[in-house]
Amino acid sequence: MSKRSTLKWLLAGGVAAAAAFASTARADLLADVKAAGVLTLATDMQYMPFDFYKDNRHQGFDKDYFEEIGKALGVRVRFLDLPWTGTLPGLEARRFDLVAAPVIVTRERKQRYRFTLPIADATVAFLKRANDGRIAKPEDVAGKAIGSQRGTSQLAQMKAYADTLSPKPAIHEYVDLNQAYADLANGRLAAVAGGLPNIAAVAKERKNVFEVVMPPFGQQTYYAFLGRKDEDSASLIQAIDDATRAMREDGRFATLQKRWFGMEMAVPAEDFEPAL
Repeated sequence: MSKRSTLKWLLAGGVAAAAAFASTARADLLADVKAAGVLTLATDMQYMPFDFYKDNRHQGFDKDYFEEIGKALGVRVRFLDLPWTGTLPGLEARRFDLVAAPVIVTRERKQRYRFTLPIADATVAFLKRANDGRIAKPEDVAGKAIGSQRGTSQLAQMKAYADTLSPKPAIHEYVDLNQAYADLANGRLAAVAGGLPNIAAVAKERKNVFEVVMPPFGQQTYYAFLGRKDEDSASLIQAIDDATRAMREDGRFATLQKRWFGMEMAVPAEDFEPAL
């Protein structure tokens, strides 16, 4: 081998080694977050009781929960307010570290994303006007106008349930649930479908305006947060799960649930097979 060929071989090997090293160095999102000193999260600030604005301040379960996570990781937490429809594409484009808007864990989503441990019961139920005597149980929405948030599992379950009713309800899709609640209050909708903690919080906040229709009509499901399903993200989600287990053990987790959902909710403490 000539000196020139040898030099080319060494340079090529050096470049390959450097690329491999860089790839390995990048494959640890937790290390990157700690080095930057900030965990960047995307959420939808129109999702009570998880994330919402009150008195011009971000409030909700997610804010308090991730404050505890930030303490455990030794980093500052930064929230980005995005429409729900923009969160998953933004995650895949690596514009932030994690989706902090609660997402229902489904088999299909688990194939594409990596979930944290669940943080709440997400079983779907209807919210109605408190003075609407026409609706006493879920099937009473037959033939009426009902709505939910676009791109969500709650909407998909509501549509599937609507197909079992006769006459079928008229389905309306919304960018955010605040718009749906406004149409419910003014009579354009008879009911809004949402996760039990969400609509229970709305009914509690506006107890003479709205009521939850019991029992829930959806399958047993759970809310969790999600990240990218790649080697890079595994370390961060594992650290969040470890911090969550510590919160469960010392009672902080149950305290947050009671504060924001009005009750303590049983959720899986380990990985599980979703019903959906």
